[in-house]
Amino acid sequence: MLTVLGFAMIATFLVLIMTKKMSPIASLVLIPALFCVAVGQGAKLGDYVIEGVGTLAPTAAMLMFAIVYFGVMIDVGLFDPIVRAILRFCKADPMRIVVGTALLAAIVSLDGDGSTTFMITVSAMYPLYKRLKMSLVVMTCVAATANGVMNTLPWGGPTARAATALKVDAADIFVPMIPALAVGLLAVILFAFVLGRRERKRLGTLTLDEALVTEPETVLVGAGGGDRLTKAPRGTGTGGGTGTGTGGAGAGGADVAEGDDEEQEFKGLDPDRPTLRPKLYWFNAGLTVALLAAMILELMPIPVLFLIGAALALTVNFPRMPDQRARIAAHADNVLNVSGMVFAAAVFTGVLTGTGMVEHMADWLVGAIPDAMGPHMAVVTGLLSLPLTYFMSNDGFYFGVLPVLAEAGAAHGVSHLEIARASIAGQPLHMSSPLVPAVYVLVGMAKVEFGDHTRFTVKWAVLTSLVVLCAGVLFGII
Repeated sequence: MLTVLGFAMIATFLVLIMTKKMSPIASLVLIPALFCVAVGQGAKLGDYVIEGVGTLAPTAAMLMFAIVYFGVMIDVGLFDPIVRAILRFCKADPMRIVVGTALLAAIVSLDGDGSTTFMITVSAMYPLYKRLKMSLVVMTCVAATANGVMNTLPWGGPTARAATALKVDAADIFVPMIPALAVGLLAVILFAFVLGRRERKRLGTLTLDEALVTEPETVLVGAGGGDRLTKAPRGTGTGGGTGTGTGGAGAGGADVAEGDDEEQEFKGLDPDRPTLRPKLYWFNAGLTVALLAAMILELMPIPVLFLIGAALALTVNFPRMPDQRARIAAHADNVLNVSGMVFAAAVFTGVLTGTGMVEHMADWLVGAIPDAMGPHMAVVTGLLSLPLTYFMSNDGFYFGVLPVLAEAGAAHGVSHLEIARASIAGQPLHMSSPLVPAVYVLVGMAKVEFGDHTRFTVKWAVLTSLVVLCAGVLFGII
């Protein structure tokens, strides 16, 4: 009976969030609460939730302060020179432009928000692609796939969800996977090189007016509300598009100025924006490097590192209290969405585990999997993560399916950590899923049809995911 109810609860949850009848947060709370009552354990619901909240509090803290930290770093201009260097590297060479797109998307993905990454990348690179008549679907393909690899960062969403669902440390999932993910990122750059060579062959040798390269780079800065893409003067070029949405671990959005599509060009990364702190650039760069190094070396728990880092970044860059409140408010939407999702997940995972549904479903699944495949459940999970994270949301896969796979693997001696690491292999493909709101920001701003993006991107994203999975197996991580 618990097996049937467990699968029914997961199916109800998936249907409701995939059909957008309920928000993920509401579904994570209300559906398991109803099923907890249905199995006759409603009196224990409070215990399940409190236990889950206590377990997930460190993950929520990590995500909250990581979003604030990287949001502040974008606001103060930490990434501005990197963007300018990439655009100077690109010049008018299609191959360099496509590789530069991959590099820019990967770097900006450090903030953990897919929407922000796509807005920055597209607004920076769109004028070059448009002026040189390059294929815009190449840009969306490379940006989405690079972001998919980087989306596995502990504060990016999937890793935190896997850690939350399986009650393991996010650092224990991510840090060992760094070599495999690095290989995956190299694969994206290699694919970008191949696609760039195709564009170079198609378009031939090109020249570009120096003004296009040296004009203020077109990048949206800031992950919170209030950031705006403004319209360039008439006649400065072509471009445009609108889009708002959420993606990755949080939500981001931008208001786009009204205007004719062919006369609108993204102008961001305002060199005179009030949040810039050029005199503190090296402090911010050093702080970021030290923070990432401490995370990799596991000197302290990740939540503590980001809590200290965010406090330092705010205090040093914005010593006045009103300025600090303004920066926190600018990123409050992201923080609320992410932390709310994590704490809501405590209800879902608590009920699934506390009522015994997971164990019963795992027993059924173990019986359905051939004995020969049992010891390879980590690889099976990695392969399943490709279609499952494409056809369902990360919430559905990590909170609904992954615990069952993990319990099935445990029956054959496969650790939860191996299952969790394998589960993030499908993220390069997931970022082009129609269920990811951020991808609509990407294709909307790039003025690319979603169907065209999907047809072009899927094969490259699948290859990248398989590269990550195979590298994990070869390195003994999975």
